[in-house]
Amino acid sequence: MLKYRVNSFTGKLPTIPSDLPRPMDLRHSTKTVSVAIIVMVCSTASSVAETPLHKWIDMTVGVGSVGFENVAADDAGDAAFARRLYLDLTGTIPGAEQARQFLSDRSSDKRAKLIDRLVTSPQYARRMQYAFDTMLMERRPGKHIKSDEWQNYLRQSFAQNKPWDQLVTEMLTADGADEKTRPAARFLLDREMKTDAMTRDLGRIFLGRDLQCAQCHDHPNIEDYLQRHYHGLSAFLNRSYLFTDPKSKQASIGEKAEGAVKFTSVFTSESDETAPRLLDLPPIEDPPATKEPYTIKPDKKVRSVPAYSRRLQLAAAMTDSANVAFRRNIANRLWAMMMGRGIVEPLDMWHAANPPSHPALLDLLADALADHNYDLRYLLRELALTKTYQQSSQYKSEVKNIGNDHFAVALMKPLSPEQLAWSMMRATALTDATLKDLKAKHLATDADNAATQIQDPLWQEEALHNALKGHVDTFAGLFGVVGIQTSRFDASANQALFLRNGTALQSWITSDGGRLNSRLNILQTPELIDEFYFSMFSRPPGTEEIQFVRLFLEQHADDREAAIRQLVWAALSSAEFRFNH
Repeated sequence: MLKYRVNSFTGKLPTIPSDLPRPMDLRHSTKTVSVAIIVMVCSTASSVAETPLHKWIDMTVGVGSVGFENVAADDAGDAAFARRLYLDLTGTIPGAEQARQFLSDRSSDKRAKLIDRLVTSPQYARRMQYAFDTMLMERRPGKHIKSDEWQNYLRQSFAQNKPWDQLVTEMLTADGADEKTRPAARFLLDREMKTDAMTRDLGRIFLGRDLQCAQCHDHPNIEDYLQRHYHGLSAFLNRSYLFTDPKSKQASIGEKAEGAVKFTSVFTSESDETAPRLLDLPPIEDPPATKEPYTIKPDKKVRSVPAYSRRLQLAAAMTDSANVAFRRNIANRLWAMMMGRGIVEPLDMWHAANPPSHPALLDLLADALADHNYDLRYLLRELALTKTYQQSSQYKSEVKNIGNDHFAVALMKPLSPEQLAWSMMRATALTDATLKDLKAKHLATDADNAATQIQDPLWQEEALHNALKGHVDTFAGLFGVVGIQTSRFDASANQALFLRNGTALQSWITSDGGRLNSRLNILQTPELIDEFYFSMFSRPPGTEEIQFVRLFLEQHADDREAAIRQLVWAALSSAEFRFNH
């Protein structure tokens, strides 16, 4: 009975064919959350405690209900699952041998074991570094804080599994004056401490609300984006400014002890004033004025530091449990990263007219994350364990016209520039050949612990990253978009030319020793075809694919090496390779 009721209240399937059963449509009902609470209260405490989050997620999406199962895709299969998981959690496809080993494993818990292995790998921390750098800085060039220092800070934070609220606190409280915490200050410093830019991005990235159009008046199209919301957020920062030390030329954050935020609507001419506040939460009033308002008084040669800092109240207010938007926002963003679409979409446009597709699901994720001290690794693991995540991206043949916000079919996700770069280098065995050379060079140094170091996964990841970072930066510059990120994939002429004639990619598909092409050249046709498909697509070839490649090689037997190079290039440029599916 519990399972039926949970499935009943959990979510509308947006466009289910009329001839198929559909679950009760309570997706946008104001009673959704209360029904969920009633169901959970009716459950015994022990049963709730014993049910892992990933099972609650599936039940809340609708997995198991008749209406959902009639339209839901089948399981993705081990090959598709492994490729998807490697891309989402490590930022690259699995190697051919890794894919083969996973497919040959007959243990019933092999998927859970793979998830656990990947979320604790050095590659996971690097993948999160890339993903959160893009989310937080949106590919801005490093100006006051070097990008490498910032990215290393992020990577170390994810390697330590630093809680999200702690990471945000560090970013919003660091002032750049202390070298130990300086990298964390990049979020504010590289926005030049411009109040408007910081206010908009704080709302978008941490609250899921783009309040820009509420700066001069209540939002003309979104009723619940108010002018006081924008200026309440800006009030945390309007006293802060960018200070450049006259000697070191190093930038840091200074702050004044005074400065009110007043605003007037250009529509109604009504004026108001606000203390710092987040959305509709109570304002944070300044304490009574002290005799000496400054710890360091304003001066051209030093940055001023007030006795009471409004800016330092921001992190505490942002991460406070009363600020539900904070935990819902990051839960929504993690869901989008794994599932290809947010429960609220676009991710930064949450309002009454654009509510969550599954309100109870979003609250479930947000509350679970808060209950587990904002452990992002925990939530990503639970998402990967769900049947929802492990579905195929192939629709059932009889199912038509289903919207993307039902999560009954896995959505295709374009690879990020970093995922594309590392996957291409992995597929062509450039990473294998490079790591082999790095190990040999390190052993040749006669270091006492060299033989031990080269077996360390962390050493291998860092050495490989440092050696190939230039290629990754090239892909980021060509395929990345500076500014607000979207999930769309729009190929450009420059990208097509790079894939067609780029010297880097063309050099990777040569027959140099240790590369994929050199391996393929010495294999007999059946083994070549198998190695080719596992290297490119992390799966065995189908019957038609075997016949096609065999015929292609026969037709170009006079220059077999060139034919293999053409096959590898075509695979790297294909839609199957370019998307996570």
